[in-house]
Amino acid sequence: MNAPAAETASSRHPELEGLTAALRELLGPRCSTSESEREHHGHGESYHPTKAPDVVCYAQTTEEVSRILALCHQAKVPVIPFGAGTSLEGHVVALHGGVCLDLSRMQRIIAVNTEDLDCVIEPGVTRKQLNEHLRDTGLFFPVDPGADATLGGMTATRASGTNAVRYGTMKDNVLALTVVLADGSVLKTGGRARKSSAGYDLTRLFVGSEGTLGVITEITLKLYGIPEASSVAVCSFPDVGAAVSCAIETIQSGIQVARVELLDETCMRAINLHNGLSYPETATLFIEFHGTQAGVEQQSAAMHAIAQGHGGSGWRHAASAEERTKLWQARHNLHYALLALRPGASSWGTDACVPISELATCITEMRAHTKDAPFPVPALGHVGDGNFHMGFLIRMDSPAEIAEAERFNALLVNRAIDLGGTCTGEHGVGYGKSKFLRREYGDEAVAVMRRIKQSLDPDNILNPGKVLPAASP
Repeated sequence: MNAPAAETASSRHPELEGLTAALRELLGPRCSTSESEREHHGHGESYHPTKAPDVVCYAQTTEEVSRILALCHQAKVPVIPFGAGTSLEGHVVALHGGVCLDLSRMQRIIAVNTEDLDCVIEPGVTRKQLNEHLRDTGLFFPVDPGADATLGGMTATRASGTNAVRYGTMKDNVLALTVVLADGSVLKTGGRARKSSAGYDLTRLFVGSEGTLGVITEITLKLYGIPEASSVAVCSFPDVGAAVSCAIETIQSGIQVARVELLDETCMRAINLHNGLSYPETATLFIEFHGTQAGVEQQSAAMHAIAQGHGGSGWRHAASAEERTKLWQARHNLHYALLALRPGASSWGTDACVPISELATCITEMRAHTKDAPFPVPALGHVGDGNFHMGFLIRMDSPAEIAEAERFNALLVNRAIDLGGTCTGEHGVGYGKSKFLRREYGDEAVAVMRRIKQSLDPDNILNPGKVLPAASP
């Protein structure tokens, strides 16, 4: 018997040809079906395999996004929003083909309200671009996931990163949104006031919705004053447990650190090799302090004392801007440094968050599970808020390694949930974590989420297959 023919774009979406023609009429050369552009837009920065869209559209205004969505809604063709492509859980993969809506050209910084400490931007603005623009105002935007992601993507995935322990995550720093719904209608979720008790909190509904409920086209963000002084300290520990315990005691003592980053011995070896550095290759905390000069010195001295009580050694400062930049650049490039440890491997990055009191337990248990893994398993995290990652440096052509990584990932997620935590602290759900949502929230909560999705997107055209688990038979 002959094998069934592969599903084609036209068989998946009979209206695609007419839709593509309409999109070309609207956008001209900003509507592309070239293989290279489709391939580029079919993956993020993760182990998830590429699944290319059928069409790529580059929008430049909210009005264009509205018209694109109206056309896709009429044709019942999927729409997958795309920013910088830095996602880690398959958010931008076109599971069912359709139209990739690239928002990276929407890069206007619409307003900066210095007196009110807020700004209004378009979704294609990156965090680095925004902070460069703000430099002369004395303000900055603190949420830092590491990658130079677009702020639209960071909002859509509810991202956080290294500064979350002091400044919070995206959900804490988004004041209002402009969102285009599945049928092309445009919604504003709020204003610039720092608090409101008016109606349902629609802003929070769309922050973290991963393009499944609407497409974000404007974002109003909180800003912060650049601190008078900042310094970075680096401290080595005999093992991961001691480093984590030091971080926990520091937070519980009320020391106002801006960042507390944990890197294990594998991470430190990778950083040294990749950046030509010579840090001790053992569990290490990178800590950043913000405040007045006196306050920073006081915070540093207090944490130094705590670190000594946990076996910390080699406490050293990076006080100059150049030193701090070099250090954090090494941390931000860690993903690529780790890949260099095993050429040809891909990184399967985990992402769990637990109550801070359970952090040492969770990390210690998982390191015991993975100590005999057939591939490197580095551990790192923003341990000041209970969030950590383990990376599996696997070969994607090895079914055995993939299966083992899947087993470790499930162990980690389930243990984190058992300890009162979550399957994802900052990477989002995508389709990589959707199978854990029922385990974390229960059937009733998932059913409510599904009803919200159905209400806003009855034809399921907005990033289908993401966030929500498959319906039970």
